[in-house]
Amino acid sequence: MSGPASPEEYVALHSLPCIVMRVTVSVAVAGASGYAGGEVLRLLLAHPEVEIGALTANASAGDLLGQHQPHLLPLADRLIEPTDPTRLAGHDVVVLALPHGASGELTDALAALDGPTPLLLDCGADHRLEHVADWDHFYGGTFAGAWPYGMPELRHAGESGTAAAQRQILREARTVAVPGCNVTAVTLALQPGVSAGVVDPGDVVAVLANGYSGAGKSLKPHLLASEGMGTAMPYAVGGGHRHVPEIEQNLRRAGAADVRLSFTPTLVPMARGILATVTAPLTPGTTTAQVRAAWEDAYAGEAFVRLLPEGQWPTTAATLGANTAHVQVTVDERAGRAVAVCAIDNLVKGTAGAAVQSMNLALGLPEQLGLTTVGVAP
Repeated sequence: MSGPASPEEYVALHSLPCIVMRVTVSVAVAGASGYAGGEVLRLLLAHPEVEIGALTANASAGDLLGQHQPHLLPLADRLIEPTDPTRLAGHDVVVLALPHGASGELTDALAALDGPTPLLLDCGADHRLEHVADWDHFYGGTFAGAWPYGMPELRHAGESGTAAAQRQILREARTVAVPGCNVTAVTLALQPGVSAGVVDPGDVVAVLANGYSGAGKSLKPHLLASEGMGTAMPYAVGGGHRHVPEIEQNLRRAGAADVRLSFTPTLVPMARGILATVTAPLTPGTTTAQVRAAWEDAYAGEAFVRLLPEGQWPTTAATLGANTAHVQVTVDERAGRAVAVCAIDNLVKGTAGAAVQSMNLALGLPEQLGLTTVGVAP
């Protein structure tokens, strides 16, 4: 057609039937009454292609979800069912938000049922570690084996040093191990320097400020408000935290030949959030400009990882409720070390958001679907 359309042509053109192809994905959530399960459900309620299926748990089975997740009003009257394979089977996706050690047996039972096995997203630690020795040392019990790792931004060693290989792994995945929240913060803080070769991963020091929701809903005396308000307390000091081998695993994937990590988390009086301050020595001859360039190159195309302008530092408040990681890096010239800081919401980017990102990739959906970069402030 040449020239503008006549009124008759315009009406005819815009009266043609419009066929919109939509994908409806049924998702079941095991562990729906916990913090991680609740955050997964909050994100799924905003996902345009998801239909929420069975909601299961163990101790809270028989309750209405609103008794445990009153903020999820659209699901408040849904019944929490017992967690068993038959209730989870038949869905396109099953999210496992269960305590460590609980998902291995359940996933084996799901795989043994007749019919197609759902896409499985494990928010626990059961399938994160690649080496049985690491599992035995930090967790113990039956080693369930490693699954594709659910951090789309994880960089791989090589000439490109990008996360393209990790995203391709997730596009082909039918099982996904969602990363640990502390692991996400430390990895995103430091991996650009490792993959670019501008820092020495043989002397990494990470100190984290952690919100209490990372400890889950289990009742423990030191997690009571009367114990935690107005104070900060370190835990798992001296290399005993279970996320240590997972961080080391990620930095090796990014190109580190050898990793030595001192990792100290600290509980601070906030419900959500992680602020990770990570330092490592510069490699000989590295300049401040090269350090900045490494982080800029790493995160230039990432939707959910933002390198802040120079001089602006991450805060946990800015990431509250969003699937974002805010990162900054500088050089302490007197110490000869790079200093990288990363802030995340431990329940979103640190857990549920990573699960939804990975789900989108595995299902061939746009990676950002159903996820927001907009935080809640103040």
